[in-house]
Amino acid sequence: MKHARPQPAPAPLLSSCSAAPAGWASPPLAAARPACEPAPIVHRCTVESVDLLERNLTPQGILAASRTKAAEARSYTRIFGRDAAICVLAMAGSGIETLELGAVASLDALAQAQAPNGQIPKYVDPEGVDADFWYLGCIDATLWWLIAVDHVRRRSALAGVEHRWEPQVALALNWLASQEHQRFFLLQQNEASDWADIMPRSGFVLYTNALWYRVKEIYRLPNQEETHYHFNHLFHPFKRDLPEYRRGRLLAHYARRGQRTPDLYLSFVNLSFVGYEGDVFGNVLAILCGLAGDAMANGILQTLKAAKVAEPYPVRAVTHPITPQHELWRPYMARHKQNHPHQYHNGGIWPFIGGFYAMALARLGQRDEARAELDKLAWSLAADDWRFTEWFHGQTLEPKGMAGQSWNAAAFLFARQAVEHDDFVF
Repeated sequence: MKHARPQPAPAPLLSSCSAAPAGWASPPLAAARPACEPAPIVHRCTVESVDLLERNLTPQGILAASRTKAAEARSYTRIFGRDAAICVLAMAGSGIETLELGAVASLDALAQAQAPNGQIPKYVDPEGVDADFWYLGCIDATLWWLIAVDHVRRRSALAGVEHRWEPQVALALNWLASQEHQRFFLLQQNEASDWADIMPRSGFVLYTNALWYRVKEIYRLPNQEETHYHFNHLFHPFKRDLPEYRRGRLLAHYARRGQRTPDLYLSFVNLSFVGYEGDVFGNVLAILCGLAGDAMANGILQTLKAAKVAEPYPVRAVTHPITPQHELWRPYMARHKQNHPHQYHNGGIWPFIGGFYAMALARLGQRDEARAELDKLAWSLAADDWRFTEWFHGQTLEPKGMAGQSWNAAAFLFARQAVEHDDFVF
């Protein structure tokens, strides 16, 4: 059974129980509900998150991180396709003029740098001079951009956005359709070509195809049911009803070997090898995008809780990091010693994913746990005097990566909307 997608009017960024900071419009009274007063850390984090997004805005759009020498050196002071789109989910519909304008500007900047074949760039610099498309093709930037376009059209407080970006949307959809398998109706991709860009996922990738299904729903693309069916049979090949298509049966045969967490979807499927590492983000998106039925969705969350992915902060990117001895280990994972076990994409703690995790708990009605995770997420963002750390070491909790990460602030804001107002961006 698919989860319903209620679309209430956007709730204010501040709870009606909280005092609004100077310059904010007073929010309308919310419906009475128990435990209305949010934790002080949640209120403070809301203020800090909005402030960070405003500070990271340029006239051309939202930067991935705050300007520092380190951020400049690593190109984080760019408008990233996936980062900016996730930020748009919090900015559009906020009712805050600077954020509303920044959401549209961000999508404009990416649209203007779109490749002739329809691909949205991995990032574009604020001056529009340099657009980067990654080594093997950054597939998820285009998916996130399309999701964000729809969000702006439905939620933005600005006039005239209902039909904005029509030519670019058509091109982007065509580029994605060109990478869809014509019997599985799932996207295919090269290795390390999505947000986890130094992880060895390739072929049919869980995270990417959860987003693809959502894009299909939004834009009413054909073969949605086929995508839903094959998603659940390829990434969770433990059902009694094996696919009729013989190549699907062969993929399922290989995938059944060695599964460590049968209540999770596989992170990827590529002929004779698959990902058993437990992709937390991909599994959470499968819930939020309506691909996991009730039993599967609750099983995913129970497995993630048992793996303590949200201890002490939400959440670790994988449940079982890939070790250098594992057959899936790649030499590039050791570059700059970045993706060793419990680090970066290979088991590091990513606060922005924590926002999606809290939202998934709320989606399944686990309200108290969702509130608890929201509190923990706020504390993680507050670490080191509100550093908004990109990621933490999964064991030592050492802060890593860039400070002032925009999508951390955005994910907190829309997670709070989901937890406190039943207002979901998915």
